[in-house]
Amino acid sequence: MTAEVSHSLNDVAIEAVGALVEAIGRDEAKARTTWAAHVTWTGGFRSEARVRGFDPTPSDEPAGLGGGDTAANPVEQLLSALGNCLAVGYAANATVAGIAIDRLTVDLKGDIDLRVFLGLAEGHAGFGSITARVHLDSPAPREALEELHRKVVATSPVGHTLRNPVPVDVELV
Repeated sequence: MTAEVSHSLNDVAIEAVGALVEAIGRDEAKARTTWAAHVTWTGGFRSEARVRGFDPTPSDEPAGLGGGDTAANPVEQLLSALGNCLAVGYAANATVAGIAIDRLTVDLKGDIDLRVFLGLAEGHAGFGSITARVHLDSPAPREALEELHRKVVATSPVGHTLRNPVPVDVELV
């Protein structure tokens, strides 16, 4: 009789990650996933996004942009999505590599020229650049952390989505 032992590092269930990798190795179709969100306008510049069974995530614009400043705006949520995706990547990859994380923070910022959004100019309406600064405290050697960093940046789904053109089809129905 074999006793199953559950080990975790960085509060990540190593067995669950390993089981997912193993399942995808056996059946590549399990790697192809679809994610969805449902957004409802709630008045003014407010809206809320529903994802799976979670409470809605509100969105609003700052008062300086005509909103009520009741929630993060969409571009702040985009920065947050990148930071959260990087955090998941560090936790998962560090755990697989046996690297303990004592503390991890990601500070992000991006620059947007509002003239295009406001119809005062033509051009690129989105971020001109995004900077993420990762603060990672770990007892692991610096070389291991640098390798971890390279792997996380190279495999971040949100990072890839932002760095590479992705077809976006917005249809009025």
